[in-house]
Amino acid sequence: MTKVFIGGSRAASKLNKALKHRIDNIIEKGYEILVGDANGADKAVQKYILEKDYKNVVVFCMENQCRNNIGHWQTKHIQAIENKSGFDYYSIKDLEMAKEADYGFMIWDAKSKGTLNNVINLLKLNKKTLVYFYPGKKFYAIITFDNLKYLLSKCSKESLEAFKKELDLSEILNTSKSEQPRMEFTYEGS
Repeated sequence: MTKVFIGGSRAASKLNKALKHRIDNIIEKGYEILVGDANGADKAVQKYILEKDYKNVVVFCMENQCRNNIGHWQTKHIQAIENKSGFDYYSIKDLEMAKEADYGFMIWDAKSKGTLNNVINLLKLNKKTLVYFYPGKKFYAIITFDNLKYLLSKCSKESLEAFKKELDLSEILNTSKSEQPRMEFTYEGS
C-alpha cells in the first residue's frame, strides 16, 4: 500500500482550497496517510482528514504521548535513543515517517527548518516530495537536490542563512548526490 508522509510548518495552520484538493486526491486513491502530531500543518491536516471521515491514517508521536490525534487514529510511538529536546527530539519521529513513506507532501512556510529537514530526509531516501510553498501559493515537485536548490532560491536571505547554520545546508546540498554537480544555492527572493 502506498504511504504518503504529510507534514508542514507550525505556522501553516489553515488549509486552502488547493491543499484540500491535493489531500482529496490522496484520500480518493486510498493511500495511507502518515501525519505527525504537532500544532500547525499537522493539526490542520488531521482536522481536514477527520472531516472527510478518512480512516487510513497513522499519527506519529514521540515516546508515549501524542500532542494531537483528533481522529483517534492508529498511532506509532517513536522512542528517543538519546536525551534530546526540541528540534533534535522531534526530528527523530520525522525521520521515521520519511523512512516509512513512499512519498512526501509538505506544506512549507519557507521558514520552518523542520519541514525543510523532512524534504531533505525524503530526498536522501530517494523519495519524491510535493512541496506547497506557502509564500508563493505554488506547488513544487522535489525529486532532486537541484529541485530543492531552486526552491531555496525563493526563500529570504535571512532564512537561507539560518538554514545554512542550523541544518548545515551547504554541506548537505553539496555532498548528497555525487552524480549531481557541486552547486551553491543563491538568493533570488525579495
